[in-house]
Amino acid sequence: MRNRIKQLLNKEEGFTLVELLGVIVILAIILAIAVPGIGKVIENAEVKTEENQKELVLDAAQLYFLQIKDDDNKVTVSDLEENGFLEKKEERKEYEVTKVKDTETGKETFTITPD
Repeated sequence: MRNRIKQLLNKEEGFTLVELLGVIVILAIILAIAVPGIGKVIENAEVKTEENQKELVLDAAQLYFLQIKDDDNKVTVSDLEENGFLEKKEERKEYEVTKVKDTETGKETFTITPD
């Protein structure tokens, strides 16, 4: 009985150094492939977020110009936030929206530029 217990205790099972190094190499290869792809996904998300922010500011500016009859044809994000057309957010970039009216057709054009 005692010999049987010693045999069980001495029977060590585990991974060899070569097996562990093989796993590390495989994980490194997977990371080398995945990290640039994830970086591109994050970059695309940031670009899309900025486009959506611009669209939101442009829509708010159009509402501003419809409701507030002002001789000034420019409005900034700060103005829109102060007048309640946009919710105040710290991470929002500052833009300026300009309204240009064509005198012949009467059509209004809005342009958005970084402020």
